[in-house]
Amino acid sequence: MIRSVGIQTVVGLFLLLIPCLLLAETHKFTPQKGVPTFAKRPPVFRVKPGDILVTSTLWGEWFEREGGTWPGEVGPIEIEGATPEDILVVKILKLTPNRDTAISTQGPGMGALTADKSTPMLNAPAPARRYVWKLDLKKMTGTLALPDSRMKSITVPLDPMLGRVATAPPGEESWGGLWPGAFGGNMDVPDIKQGATVYLPIFHPGALFYYGDGHALQGDGEICSSGLETSMDVTFQFDLIRKKKIQWPRIENSEYIMTTGSVRPLIDAFRIAHVEMVMWLTQEYGFDRWEAYQLVSQLGSARVGNVVDPNYCVVARFPKKYLPSNR
Repeated sequence: MIRSVGIQTVVGLFLLLIPCLLLAETHKFTPQKGVPTFAKRPPVFRVKPGDILVTSTLWGEWFEREGGTWPGEVGPIEIEGATPEDILVVKILKLTPNRDTAISTQGPGMGALTADKSTPMLNAPAPARRYVWKLDLKKMTGTLALPDSRMKSITVPLDPMLGRVATAPPGEESWGGLWPGAFGGNMDVPDIKQGATVYLPIFHPGALFYYGDGHALQGDGEICSSGLETSMDVTFQFDLIRKKKIQWPRIENSEYIMTTGSVRPLIDAFRIAHVEMVMWLTQEYGFDRWEAYQLVSQLGSARVGNVVDPNYCVVARFPKKYLPSNR
């Protein structure tokens, strides 16, 4: 009898899943043109919750010559049925560079260690430099020539990520591509990579999802103002958490749950990220607020996505092994 009930239960669950499996689709989308801002605009493609999108980021003249124009970001992608009362779930199923070069630039006006319009300094501006990294896509390594250093080249493992994922910001707001904020945007978080799930607040029907800014590698802070910028093949899967809202983007992988804050000064970005973490632990995992505060203080870690964009981004991370097994 127990075995019979078990089989019936499994069959019943399978039958319930069949409509979902039949409705989910895999789409291929090749973007032709990027946009310079995150804003509410007509979608360039539509998907349904559960659907998989096989696509790529953009390549353009910025990558090919000094002074070239940035190609912009891809989007928006409409997720049918998404509302501002829901959370957009973006799973990054696959993320791989599709070029054998990556570009990193540095110089006056941008960078954590140089003068800019917000932080004047008395020393001479940093010289403009453009570095071309050679990528080995089979070995997944990057090599840079170092003609002025003792070691004349370096080869390092790649760790591809997406610098920019976003939903359209509230109302008629339009944010330039360099900006991160509560909508996501140019957060430059190395944890947004293959295997990660990104949760984004929704401000408009359809969510209006943007993506771009592939980095083959980037250190914390994006100190010189660019990672190993290149184009990527990327596979997303979209879903919705219905009737729940978040204030700031969240990230999850096999090891951590993560929360973000993107403002200036840096300490306020740090505070926002950690307040969001305490709220997540209390609302979803059953911790008391002040006990969650204690645990985040002792078990948490933090990383800086960027300290070079108009807003800085900080990520608070909490190890999943210390979460209750059942929410």
